[in-house]
Amino acid sequence: MTGTPATVDTLIDLFRRSVREHPDRPAVSDGSRRLTYAELDRESDAVAAGLAARGVDVEDRVGVYVERSVDLFVVILGVLKAGAAYVAVDSRYPDARRDLMLRAGGVKLVVCEAAWRDRLRHLAADVVTAAEVSQAGPANRGAVDPGAAASILFTSGSSGEPKAIVLEHRNLVSFALNPGLPRLTPADRSGQISSVSFDAFHFEIWTTLGAGAEAIVLPPVPDLLAADFQRQMKRYGITAMLVPTMVVNQVVREDRDAFASLRVLQVGGDVLQPSACRDLLGGQFGGELYNLYGPAEITTACTAHRVTAADAEADLVPIGRPLPGVVAQVLSPELSPVADGEVGELFVGGPGVARGYQDEPERTAERFRTLTDEDGRPVRAYRTGDLVRRRPDGVLEFVGRADDQVKIRGYRVEPGEVERGLRRQRQVQEAVVLSDGTADDRWLVAVLVVDDGTDLGEVRAQAKRDLPDFMVPAHFIVVPEVPATEHGKRDMVALRELLDAHRRRRDSHLPPRTDTERYLAGLWERLLGVENVGRNEDLFGLGGHSLQAFQVHRRIKRDLGVQVPFQELLANAVLGDLAALIDRTAQEGGPA
Repeated sequence: MTGTPATVDTLIDLFRRSVREHPDRPAVSDGSRRLTYAELDRESDAVAAGLAARGVDVEDRVGVYVERSVDLFVVILGVLKAGAAYVAVDSRYPDARRDLMLRAGGVKLVVCEAAWRDRLRHLAADVVTAAEVSQAGPANRGAVDPGAAASILFTSGSSGEPKAIVLEHRNLVSFALNPGLPRLTPADRSGQISSVSFDAFHFEIWTTLGAGAEAIVLPPVPDLLAADFQRQMKRYGITAMLVPTMVVNQVVREDRDAFASLRVLQVGGDVLQPSACRDLLGGQFGGELYNLYGPAEITTACTAHRVTAADAEADLVPIGRPLPGVVAQVLSPELSPVADGEVGELFVGGPGVARGYQDEPERTAERFRTLTDEDGRPVRAYRTGDLVRRRPDGVLEFVGRADDQVKIRGYRVEPGEVERGLRRQRQVQEAVVLSDGTADDRWLVAVLVVDDGTDLGEVRAQAKRDLPDFMVPAHFIVVPEVPATEHGKRDMVALRELLDAHRRRRDSHLPPRTDTERYLAGLWERLLGVENVGRNEDLFGLGGHSLQAFQVHRRIKRDLGVQVPFQELLANAVLGDLAALIDRTAQEGGPA
């Protein structure tokens, strides 16, 4: 290890400060092995020396394609010590996505698991394992410039081709040390669950190592849920996490005390639901809950809000105030400041603003602009594309995406505002609003997660009372949970597939013709939380299960006085067929 500088300007400085102050404290563990800070320093030095011997130099890109493990931390630190930038690829990604990241990232070399070497032989880059690249000796690279590239992070690509964001050392250091975020201590244990290709990983590695705390590489979230999430957090002694918002929204709905053992819980990546906050804060959780906001282009977070019980009772959770050092401007389409309370697009400047998109100068110029601050000084800022409003107290509220605006009957509608209106209803846990139709005839469709037994007719009636008529969704779709990507964001592809399936169902709709069919349609709508059930629809095809079939069986006997054998009901699950069976049984004088 080389001497630690007095100031912390790079990620290497950040790490070496912790090595100097806490050499024998644990730095990272994964269930198989644990390294102290001194051991992690020595092992990453060996990787850096090996990379340098293979010609890796300043501003080179090195792909990191290994499992979430202690080795991941060793390799990433080794890449940085060699002067290069890491391109971390989630091992769960499809081959096409992996190859795109490595090619577009311009990697000179890829460090991978030994068993995965054959997967990468078609690439032009050299492919080595961590064991092969490690060699005895210190990392001899000189001081790295704070403006040197450190990490190449890719956007999701949901709106087109993924973009390679170049994050510099100073960007990541500014996030890891920002005084506006909860501070970790050497006694903390950070849970690492995020995709290594997602910007939440910056907290799990750099905030943790910068504080001298220990990073605990946890099993995947589904495994934690299967083994009792709350018990696993206690077992591993986790005290701090940055968790994708969609994961929190879904986990606390099943177990509101899942995060009870944490001292600090930060969430980010999507809209935090007030219902999730109510569940969380109403249970045993006694730590600090923070809602973070920030596109990857400004390094994980640029605003933060500590969530209170009052926020949980409101119809939205704010994204908070700008972090220290961050300049946040809410501007009109003409790039003029808007008044407090009015909606505008958010532009963000400060030390977290990335260098830009790799090899895409035009796209970089489009999204990264030069503005002036309150004192008239130039500020390089990122145009987020997100619509927000600033309250009089300076707190920002997220409204939606600028490119999500849609015209309904001549009115410009923000789907996020409709979602907010729907979430005011206590039985609505989550809401996603999409647009459907043609350019000149569009309507809204709401995808909802609701409490058991919720009557969609009541949801629609309340929406009509709360919202202007052009903002009331034409259709409601109930799902057990909102689809999410591996990054914990809304999965827009899956949501559009839901919309397509709903459209096909609507197009093939055959309305009930008899009184019995109309009775069953109403019964199924109430039990299943669906609308406009047709005579050609199947109870189980609409999402019903055996318990709900039993409820249908009992209601038919109670309401119609007809006893249909349960096995025959199961064999006639199409509404028209079941109605015909009920009518035949009644005519034949079936037992009541």
